Amino acid sequence: MTSDRDKPAQPEPADPAGDESLSEALMAVARQLREKSAETLAPWDITPAYLRALRTLARHQTMRLSVLSDHLQIAPRTATEVVDALQARGLVQRRADPADRRAILVELTEHGTGMLAEIRAARGTEAGRIFGRLGPADRAELARILSKLRD
Repeated sequence: MTSDRDKPAQPEPADPAGDESLSEALMAVARQLREKSAETLAPWDITPAYLRALRTLARHQTMRLSVLSDHLQIAPRTATEVVDALQARGLVQRRADPADRRAILVELTEHGTGMLAEIRAARGTEAGRIFGRLGPADRAELARILSKLRD
C-alpha cells in the first residue's frame, strides 16, 4: 500500500477562470515587450543586439573584444562585426591594450554613453507603461519570481 507521500507530485490544475496557460501568458507579455522595445529603439536605428553590446560596455567599461564576445555569448567574429557597426556610428572606439599591444580594447565613446542614456530613459518610460498596471508589491513579487526562473 502506498501513501500520498510516495506518489509523484501532480501539477496544480489550470486556473479555471482563464483558458490561457501560464507559459502562453508569459510569452504574450514577452512578445508585447519585444514589440514595444523595437518601437522604442526605432528613433535611434539600433538593434537589440547592438543595445546589448552598448549596455555590456557601460556596465563593465573597457574590455577586450574576446571578453565582450564572452559576455554577449556570441562568436568572436560576430562580436567584431557588432563593434565594427557601432564604431562606424561613433558609439564605441577601439584602442590598443597597453598591456598587450596585439590585443584590442573596446570602450564607449561620449556619444555612445549619451545615446545609451537616452535609450534607457525611453525604455524606462515604456516599461513603466507596461508594468505600471501593477502595484509596487506586485512588481516586486514579479521581479522576484522572474529572477528565480531566470536563475
